[in-house]
Amino acid sequence: VSANRDIPIQTHAGGTCGNVLSILSFLGWESYPIARMNGDKASRRGRAALCRWGVKLDFANCEPIRNMPIIIQEIGHDINGALTHRFLWSCPHCGQCLPRFRPVTRQAVDAVGEGIARAKVFFLDRVSSAALTLAERAGESGAVVMFEPVNKSDPKLFAEALRIAHIVKYADQRLNNVGDAMAEDAATLIEIQTLGVNGLRYRHRLAGKVSDWEILPAFVAPRFLDSCGSGDWCSAGLLSKIASAGLSGLKSGSVERLRKAMCYGQAMAALNCAFEGARGGMYNVERKHFDELVLSILQDRVDFPIPEQKFDNSESVSCPACP
Repeated sequence: VSANRDIPIQTHAGGTCGNVLSILSFLGWESYPIARMNGDKASRRGRAALCRWGVKLDFANCEPIRNMPIIIQEIGHDINGALTHRFLWSCPHCGQCLPRFRPVTRQAVDAVGEGIARAKVFFLDRVSSAALTLAERAGESGAVVMFEPVNKSDPKLFAEALRIAHIVKYADQRLNNVGDAMAEDAATLIEIQTLGVNGLRYRHRLAGKVSDWEILPAFVAPRFLDSCGSGDWCSAGLLSKIASAGLSGLKSGSVERLRKAMCYGQAMAALNCAFEGARGGMYNVERKHFDELVLSILQDRVDFPIPEQKFDNSESVSCPACP
């Protein structure tokens, strides 16, 4: 829902994992969501939104299928007049809870099968037994496993995810820390904590021992309309630069390469702030022009023209419980 209430409601596929996969596809990767979408209206809309960016849907309807989750992002102004946003998990009209996320089950593990062995990256933000089984199999086959938790809802599964993941990234607004991600028995090579407008801090053990924390300030956004999804752009940008050769490539990479990849992700996050919606930049900037804009931000240039926001007039998805 735009801050400008004259603009029609926009409907896009989203969520942290959905955004990262879509952005990587936009950047030229092959992305395969493992999901439980059925034939409801939201799922049909979600499929169309993902297909637009070339996302592969081979594993998008794993049994048992469910309604597509729906989250409302409402952009508005705070008491000082600054743009901000909030998320709603219930319908503002009828008050009913909107369909929520449901984790994949063991049937998804069977559906993906040996296909997981071809992955260069496995990304997860929600923990479940099936998701962790897939993550561990991907890691054993040479993929980089990235874990971006939203909370610590299940301490046991959370600890297992930390043991498996090679990259752990979390926002300070949600988690002060994730425990000892750099424990000796953990696979973690890179730990990242995002700090909102203050940028991020990270540490690693690419050189064999745990480094000190390093802070990378945020880039100045060329225009500010919405910060939603910027962390997902940062994640996708980082992966695109350091994970294309899988785990072996990550381990052999230099510290300077990691730093440049972090900066690239941050620059994409800054560009995303110039548009409403978690992936607004994809709908408003042509791919060939996108890299030029990111480079300008990396060079601390903010005097370049930014395309005006375009809006999609496709039919929006309504609450399934409403008449």
